[in-house]
Parts: sequence; C-alpha cells; structure tokens
Amino acid sequence: MSTRSGLIIGLAVGLLVPAAVFGGSALGAGASPAADQAGCTSFWVSPDGNDSAIGSKAKPWRTVEHARDTIRTRNLNKNLSCDLVVNLKAGTYKVDKTITFDDRDSGSNGRQVVYRSADGPGKAVFEGATEVTGWTPYKDGIFKAPVDVDQPFYTLYAEGKRATTARYPNRRSDAEWAPYLRSILFDPTKEAVRDQIGFNAGDWDPAWDLRLGTSWPAQVTVWSGGSWSWFTDMVPLLDINFTKGRTTLVYPARHGFINSGGGSRYFVQNSLSLLDQAGEYYLDYPAKQLYYKPAGGTMDGVTVQRPELTQVFSIAGASVNRRVENLTLDGFAIQHTDFMEWYRYGWNGTGDSGYKRPYPKYDTQIELPRNRWGAITLTNTRGVQLTRLHLQQTGFTAIELLFANEKTTVSDSLFEHLGNDGIKVEGGWPGEGDLAHGNTFTNNYIHHIGELVPGDSAGFEIMNSGRNEISHTVVEHGARYGISIESRPEVPNQDNYTGGNTVHHVRLSHLAKDSGDTGPFYAYGVRNQPPYTPDAAVSQLIIDDANADPSMPDSKPYGVHMDFGGCGFAFSDVKVTNTESDPYHGPSAGPCDTFANVSWEPGFDDSRMQYDQIGVLPSFPYEKP
Repeated sequence: MSTRSGLIIGLAVGLLVPAAVFGGSALGAGASPAADQAGCTSFWVSPDGNDSAIGSKAKPWRTVEHARDTIRTRNLNKNLSCDLVVNLKAGTYKVDKTITFDDRDSGSNGRQVVYRSADGPGKAVFEGATEVTGWTPYKDGIFKAPVDVDQPFYTLYAEGKRATTARYPNRRSDAEWAPYLRSILFDPTKEAVRDQIGFNAGDWDPAWDLRLGTSWPAQVTVWSGGSWSWFTDMVPLLDINFTKGRTTLVYPARHGFINSGGGSRYFVQNSLSLLDQAGEYYLDYPAKQLYYKPAGGTMDGVTVQRPELTQVFSIAGASVNRRVENLTLDGFAIQHTDFMEWYRYGWNGTGDSGYKRPYPKYDTQIELPRNRWGAITLTNTRGVQLTRLHLQQTGFTAIELLFANEKTTVSDSLFEHLGNDGIKVEGGWPGEGDLAHGNTFTNNYIHHIGELVPGDSAGFEIMNSGRNEISHTVVEHGARYGISIESRPEVPNQDNYTGGNTVHHVRLSHLAKDSGDTGPFYAYGVRNQPPYTPDAAVSQLIIDDANADPSMPDSKPYGVHMDFGGCGFAFSDVKVTNTESDPYHGPSAGPCDTFANVSWEPGFDDSRMQYDQIGVLPSFPYEKP
C-alpha cells in the first residue's frame, strides 16, 4: 500500500552535528544527535511546515522526502566532515506511501546522515492509518461506517489496540488465540491434502454468509500439519460441501490438516455473520462498509483507524555492491501498518521457488517473496543505525533485514503488539555467499508478538546469518519463539552462515504460549557436522513461563530447544523456570553444545546471574511495559 500525503522533512540552512560522540559513527546506547557543533548546520521538518520554505528551524519543511531529495540533488552527503542531521519536530507525520532511501542517501567519510526526532524519542510519530468516521448504528451493538478505499485493508486498530477480525469461535481474550475448531479426516484418501479441511457436523453453520465464490470470501486461520503446531496459515475459502463435511481453500496451506496425532486447530473469520463479540470488526470491501462492535456499546469517544500501507520506511541499496551506508533513523514512533490478503509460511516443497539452488530444500525454510517486509525494511545496507524507535501495532514484522545487511545496529527501542516478528534477519541462500552478518541488537524491549501470525513468530528470527549480537533485551508474550536461529540440517558447515551468534543478558518470558515442539530459545540447522567446537555463545539468559494453551496437541514447550543441527553453542549462566516440558532439549545427534552453570544441570549457582544487567538497561528511553 502507499502513502497519500507523502512525508516531508525539512532541511535547514546547514547541518547539525550530534553533541554525543559517535564511536565508529554508530549511535551509542541512549545517545542522540542534539546540539549544533562548529562547522555543521542543521535541517528541519515539521508536520505544519512547507516544502517551499528554506528548511530552517524557524521555517521548516513538511516532508522527509523533500529533505532527502534536497540532500541528494545538492550532493550534501558526499564529502561529510560531520554527521548531517535532519531534525523532525514533534507531531504526527501522516504516511500513505512508503518512504524510500537508496544508495544515493548514504553518509560518507564514516559520517552518518541522521533523521531524528528532535524533541525526544517517540515524539515524531509516523502514522500509517487514517481515522474512520461517520459511524451509525447497525444492530446488536454493532456500528457501521463508509470507507472510501481503493484497496482493502487487512487489520484494524480501535480503542487503542488491534481489533479482531470477526471470527468463530470467539477468542477467549485479547492476549490469546484460542479457542479453535479441529479438523477431521472427511475422506481416507485425503489425509495429505493441503487445500481441504474436514469439519464435524455442527461446527459450521449453513446460515453463515461466507461470500464463497466472490473476490472477498471468508477465511480460515489454521495451524496446518494436524497435531503439529508449528505454522499458522491464513487462507481464503473457495467453497464448502456440508454433505461431505469439508471446505476447500483458494490456496494450499503449509502442511496437510491431518496426521497421526489428529487434526489441525483452526478458526473461521472474515464474515459479518460472525461479528458478535465486542472488539471485532468486519470490512465489507465490495460495499465499502466497515462494521465494528465497541466494548462500551457506543462509538462516542472511540477512535478507529484503518491502515493504508504495509511499510513505512524502505532502506534499500541497488545491489550487494551498491549498498545504503551510514544512515540513521533516531527516535521515531511508527504505528498502524497493514497485513496482507492471505498468508502462508514458505514454499510447500523442495525447489518450489523455481530457481536452481545448491540446497533447494531451503525454499521451505524461508518466507515467500511476497512476505519479505517489515514496517522498516533493510536490503543491501551497511552501517545503518535504528535507535530509540517505538514501533507499535504493526500489521506484520516490525523490522526486516532482508539478504545483504551488515553492521546494522538496532538499539534502545520499544516494540509492542506486532503482527509477526519483532526483528527478522534473513540472509541469502546457503552456499551462495555470506551476505548478512555482524549486526547488533541491544537494549530493546519486545512484547506481544505474532498477533496475526502466531505460528513461527519470534522476537528475533535469524535465518542464515552469523556473527550477530543480541544483548540487554526483553522478549515476552508470544505463541512461539523468543529467539530463533535457523538454517537447514542438510547444509554442510562450510556453506552455512549461521554460526558465531552471541546472545547475552536477555530475558525471555511468557512465550511458546500456543505452539509445540518449541522453546523460547530455539536453534535449527546451525551446525550440522562435527566438529561441534562452539562458536556461538549464550550467557546471562533467563527463560520463564513456556506453557502452551491446553488445546495445543503437539509436544509441550521446552525452555531451550536445540532442534536438528542446534549445535556449536556454549551455554553459560542460564536459568530456566516454569516450563511445561524439560528446561533443555538437545539435538537428536547427541551432545554437541557445552554448558557451564546452567539451571538444568546439578550445581547451578544462582549468585552468578547478573540480574541487574539482564534485560534493558537504565538508559532505556521508554517506560517499560
């Protein structure tokens, strides 16, 4: 989706230099560009500025794009002697088109081009949604309003939180995905099919208006795989046969819906017939009508916002050899982005991408190309700094590092109520070059992840990328992972780029709440051959509360789950409590990790835990949830 009123940022008559010292041009924890420095001038932008102005503090521009374009056309970033800073005044910057930066926007001489919230973290707000007005009563406490949109939206924000697409069965609470229906085997020859779900008599009501056969049908969200609870797919319905007790999907899901452990859990959504619980909504896109049921029975004082785009910022170099370098976003709040029409994780089978790869099975391990984005997306970058951000209520992943990104820093930031992952790092294909490495993620607080994609959601998901650091961080409340580090088990060590990651002073809690064969800390396919000499390190880690919903039929959550190829890690000073299954579950290949002072082994010494340094530091710029 795109921005209607493009953002505008103002440039002033000069450049502003940060008062803080930037070690290696990277913003330090809690540091921010602040005051004028001799020889450097500044540019300014304000929500009530004017792009015809001069871009000074007194006469600011209005959009980020204008600031960017001015810097480009004047080549102001080509021979920097100090950091070039664009100051954004406090206020709301409406975005309906993705703001893009490319390699023309890089810093130079080791200096950064900095776009910052001048009045402090979270004060310059990038708003991805538009308020819906004109509400009138419909029936049964439901209200309706016209929405003049050229394309549908796929999530909604109301009363300060994400609204729920009208569904059956109704969800138990805003913090849970359950309860569910359960698929059955409607035909013994159809056990492996991925596009037909069998249902029990009485589970589906023939009176429901599911709009089947139209361009706007109802959907299912399903933990495909039968009793496996690894991935959730959201797929529209094609037709239904009540005589046979089955419905057909428009697209195949990740896995089939029956295995030896039983059927898949799922719920039906996106029908006005299902709208009966406060906090639910339904968009009748063909009729351009939005329906919502407020908690208080009235729309007085209720704000409803519909998202207009999926990505707020895209920072993308033209190629691996033409990267965006030394660009900083500092202190922005980014909120209310959109989801997508339908979702499935990865290709269904080996080589399904259609490209010849050294390890074609990897196709099944990564997102489909249409799903590779975040509210901020980085592609082909080096030395990008994202600091003191507040990302909330995103439709999908908050920050996506796609393919060639190195020396990125994400620090001092608050992530909350995310559609999918907090931070996802997806390198290139195994055996084709080590493109993504050396990134630092520190002093971040991430909570309530996977609100729309509970399956495979993570606070951090690192795919085929190594030598990254995650530190002084909290991840809490999600259906699956806190930290997931993955490649593929068939990839030999020399072609696997996932080694050498470091995790320290991290707390993971209230995770694995609705999935199985998992743990808040998870690794898969990292080191697949001996020797397993550790090159990855996990220390000063606390894990608490890995307990799945009672409806979850898969193996119960562990604390640390080192799956196939979860080898080459040195664990030290790790405390795991309150897990439904074992605190540690090792690879089937046998011992291939090392341990020192871990709570699942005798002799654990709690006094070695550095509790005052685990989680975010005192310098964290936001109020902790």
